[in-house]
Amino acid sequence: MRRLGFAFVSALLGVVALAASAAAHPLGNFTVNRYSRIEPSGARVYVLYVLDMAEIPTFQARPRVERLGEAAYGAAFARSIARRAELSVAGRRVPLAPVRHVLAFPPGQAGLRTTRLEVLLASPQLASGAPAPVAYRDGNDSGRIGWKEIVLARGAGARVLRSSAPSSSVSHELLSYPKNLLQSPLDVTEATARVVFGSGPGTPPTLIPRSVLEQRVGVRAVADGGFASLIARDRLSVGVVLVSLAVALFWGAAHALSPGHGKSIVTAYLVGQRGTPRHALVLGAIVTVTHTAGVFALGLVTLALSQFVVPDELYPWLNLAAGVLVLGIGVSVLQARLTGPAAHRLAHALGREHAHHDHAHDHDREHAHPHGHGHELTGSLSRRSLLGVGVSGGLLPCPSALVVLLAAISLHRIAFGLVLILAFSLGLALTITSIGLAAVLAKRAFARVAPGGTLVHLLPAASALVILAAGIVMTARALPAVT
Repeated sequence: MRRLGFAFVSALLGVVALAASAAAHPLGNFTVNRYSRIEPSGARVYVLYVLDMAEIPTFQARPRVERLGEAAYGAAFARSIARRAELSVAGRRVPLAPVRHVLAFPPGQAGLRTTRLEVLLASPQLASGAPAPVAYRDGNDSGRIGWKEIVLARGAGARVLRSSAPSSSVSHELLSYPKNLLQSPLDVTEATARVVFGSGPGTPPTLIPRSVLEQRVGVRAVADGGFASLIARDRLSVGVVLVSLAVALFWGAAHALSPGHGKSIVTAYLVGQRGTPRHALVLGAIVTVTHTAGVFALGLVTLALSQFVVPDELYPWLNLAAGVLVLGIGVSVLQARLTGPAAHRLAHALGREHAHHDHAHDHDREHAHPHGHGHELTGSLSRRSLLGVGVSGGLLPCPSALVVLLAAISLHRIAFGLVLILAFSLGLALTITSIGLAAVLAKRAFARVAPGGTLVHLLPAASALVILAAGIVMTARALPAVT
């Protein structure tokens, strides 16, 4: 039995690790990543600009690509990038013009595409001789989340005396992101240097051909074997659909073990509020409904409102809403702990009312009577607070689920995509419900071992403090992203 349990835990941990590495884009399905290589050569400044867009922004741009055509879309995109790439030499603004570009759409997650655009920008010929200060700022997609990197390479026919930017790219020009920096990606949008320009046009950097780009970048994307790959299966027999639903349920359960989704809040709430197994099940149901509705709502925004708002702009606000919600629950629960019958029991446990010990127990029993005015379990676990805890756990939809929804629309498999998302949400809720049940049963077992102990009486107040602290942390983290 021990070996079986060990094998199960090992397999579960392996699945969680695989889930973390199976995303098509290393930085997430929402990201728009930018890279600039500034290269003075001869009497010019060249900038090799690379844009790497993940699945969701690529999906949003698809209508425009289809309307203009790939060639015209790429040319318009290159001109837009040139307008927002600011170069100044000796304190004067110098225009950058697109010389040529390469546009590719490597395969991504769930049959969707990503975007890779390489643009060569060039300045007019500059005065040579004396050292000149050079400043560069990338103002493209400033509001989008993603990797932002600038390097300065030394081209032929010009000398770089000093530079604030490194000479090599840690992301290999957005082809291979370093794993140790994925949680805190580079955010560099400005660079300065001091350059002595030469004469002539110099030697411009080369661009990678489209065929090579799609092969090199696509290898990273098609390796996904997780939840999102289910929607892109070639044949959908009854057996394949049933297995896919089971796998989606499993991936949802594994995803819930990753950071977030309010596991600590649910645990603290059920422990501190005398939760029952029924309450844990209700919380799981609320998480399922909230997560599924959130995916559909975000999908609607992606499809219908992409010209006005992008999904990654909503995520900080959803984080803030969840934080404020948890903060409100924490304040409410703490207030109830300090003013309700639990406060009297805590005072007894701390030795403040030893003289009235027997009377207090009688008072508690009176409040526990069905016709009394105590009903602490029902009052503490109000529908409003129970709903708030469940919503906070499912409010932030998983990007992979949104990718499945968009892929289902692209592949005309909407019904299949919807049931996959529902199964994923059920798996997510199953894990959270199991954690809640474990917390409830553990508290009951502990209370039987040490009935009436000080620690048992301290649990409600301690759990309220945990919820309050979690709300403060969540709100503090979300505020900088929306201000």
